[in-house]
Amino acid sequence: MQIKLARLRGRGKIMASKTSFGNGLNDVKVEGRSASPIQVSEGSSSDESQSITHLGEENSKLPGYYSKVKRKPANSSYKNEDSSQNQTKSKPQLFIPSVDTQKPASPCYENEDSSQNQIKSKPKLVIPFADVQKPASPSYKNEDSSQKTKSKPQLAIPGVDTLQCAKTKESGNEVPSDSGAWSYASMPLHANSIVKFKGNKARGISSELRTVETLPEGTKRNLEQKEHKELIPLISSCSSRCTIRCQTGLLISSQHKRKLRCLVLCPTNDQLFVTSALDGLVNLWQVEDRGSSVNLLSTTDCQSSKRRWPEDIAWHPRGNSLFSVYSADNEDSQISISNIDKEKEELSVTFLKEKPHIKGIINSIMFMPWDETCFVTGGSDHAVVLWAEKDGEHSWKPKALHRSIHTSAVMGVAGMHHKKVVMSAGADKRITGFDLLAERIDYKNQIDSKCMSVLPNPRDFNLFMVQTGTPERQLRLLDVRERQTVIHSFGWKQESTESQSALINQAWSPDGLYITSGSADPVIHIFDIRYNAHKPSQSIRAHHKRVFKAAWHHSLPLLISTSSDLNIGVHKITSC
Repeated sequence: MQIKLARLRGRGKIMASKTSFGNGLNDVKVEGRSASPIQVSEGSSSDESQSITHLGEENSKLPGYYSKVKRKPANSSYKNEDSSQNQTKSKPQLFIPSVDTQKPASPCYENEDSSQNQIKSKPKLVIPFADVQKPASPSYKNEDSSQKTKSKPQLAIPGVDTLQCAKTKESGNEVPSDSGAWSYASMPLHANSIVKFKGNKARGISSELRTVETLPEGTKRNLEQKEHKELIPLISSCSSRCTIRCQTGLLISSQHKRKLRCLVLCPTNDQLFVTSALDGLVNLWQVEDRGSSVNLLSTTDCQSSKRRWPEDIAWHPRGNSLFSVYSADNEDSQISISNIDKEKEELSVTFLKEKPHIKGIINSIMFMPWDETCFVTGGSDHAVVLWAEKDGEHSWKPKALHRSIHTSAVMGVAGMHHKKVVMSAGADKRITGFDLLAERIDYKNQIDSKCMSVLPNPRDFNLFMVQTGTPERQLRLLDVRERQTVIHSFGWKQESTESQSALINQAWSPDGLYITSGSADPVIHIFDIRYNAHKPSQSIRAHHKRVFKAAWHHSLPLLISTSSDLNIGVHKITSC
């Protein structure tokens, strides 16, 4: 019996030792569990502790599975957990909860599909840090933060899109035109700072803009002039008028002693323009501070040998000289060339010996918009003369295109852009187009009033304008393809006098949609060809006396005008 009792006592000790070992294991596990923040955050209950203890008792042979069950819950506070050494040694490379913990710190992560598979597949990408910094951009709230954004976080696309939207909003529906050459008209004056900012963001755009800026101005405009754009369908198509906001008030003394006659802008240098007057002087001006002021560079006496003033002036297409016309009476000089001395910033005048016109005043001179350098003159002797450049300096060969087609003085000449046709308008109410290649009349039209000038549209190569002497219908729009027809006519009512002067001139805007005209009154009339009325879309009071001409600047939002008050007006266009 004693031997059996001893055996039973031995078994009891063994079971007690086993039980104490199991309880010790459970105690360790319960302590480790209670020390976890999960127990604190979830408010650990006694039932949960008991379930874990029971799981430890039944599965004491599976300590690996238990450790996995214990690590599986992912919590945002798990990063601060004091993990035990056994847990750290099991799988230290899997520290996924720390990545999940940082993601909610980014406010833009709410819309993102952040699954654990995506995070585990590329744990090396520290995307949460990149996303935390992105909300610093105010435009990032509207961005669709997808995986494409993650792949290229260096592209600040939201900033570029914001600028594009702002540009669209500013230039949006006021003037429905992609005006090309005159794109500044639909932009505010601070557009250059926006373009610069866009250039820093989008390299493709900035390189294109740099190319335009570094090209000579004459080259840029010649390329644009070769791009035909259909504007004839837009004529008289809108019942509402588009007005231009123009700041007037900058009047500068022209330094002329008699009435002004000509105002011509340089085709290659946007800073230069010239004025002439009945005193025979030609003044060379420079635009400064983007139109805030103009500076007189030089004054040159360009009177002919018979003391005649220049009747009309044209710039050479290269912008290095001026061509002036005079009179054919008394064997006077008919053409003068004024070369610009860049060092001295003054003009040196020479006169051509050729005298193809027979009598009377030479009313008009215009260089042709073709590859071959040539110009055309029209005179009171009914003649239209073509001057072709020969070899050698100041060497020109004149050729009369016709002398009898017009029965009265030729008041205006011009060349069509897309074909070698010379247009002429005369006081005999006739408008003709002479084809140089066929050497015959290609276009002929006769209207109800005398013609005083002809001016082709800079964008639509089939459209041209003719100034007439009919009150309130001074301007006519015509299509070179349609004979004996007038597309549209408009004009203005003069308050001071009813007489129509040939000294009043017009100018097309670079986009071909607007026409400015002088007036016997101290106002500048602006016509929108899309406006279906027969009156100006707006009139701007700019001078004290009659306005001879208002020319559009090629690249700046400016109107430059001349008047019989002997002042030059510089008017800033703020919006269109």
